[in-house]
Amino acid sequence: MTTSYYRDCPPASLIKQFAAMLYDSLLIFAVLFFAAAIALIFNQGEAIESSPLFNLYLLFMLFSFYAWFWHKSGQTLGMRVWKIRIVSEFGGNPGWGTSYLRLVFALLSILCLGLGYFWRLFKPYTWHDKLSQTRVIDVSSLGSLEK
Repeated sequence: MTTSYYRDCPPASLIKQFAAMLYDSLLIFAVLFFAAAIALIFNQGEAIESSPLFNLYLLFMLFSFYAWFWHKSGQTLGMRVWKIRIVSEFGGNPGWGTSYLRLVFALLSILCLGLGYFWRLFKPYTWHDKLSQTRVIDVSSLGSLEK
């Protein structure tokens, strides 16, 4: 899609973004469950002690879930249901690096007591949108043109 395709789409509401995150959390639970199961195989079936390496592995799996969907189609399954998508400043799907960068900034937004997300109440973007040069748009107005 060209830059102009999404130019007139309004920013997605914070409610829609949270609803998509809630929907995606069910999928993420399954992804992390299987990631932990794979780690158990390499640990001879023994319980995995709290380990920074294991936590980083799970964080990488979480980030990869989002980055893969955003890079591939600009939408996770939850975003597709709520008819929102992420576009880069150029109007296309964000690249791998941009997706991972956006996730790092989103984590920082959460660590600041969610202020990065609630910034959306006052501006048409969140902190991580601004810092990663992406935006979350509402594509419901595109109707059947949306793929």
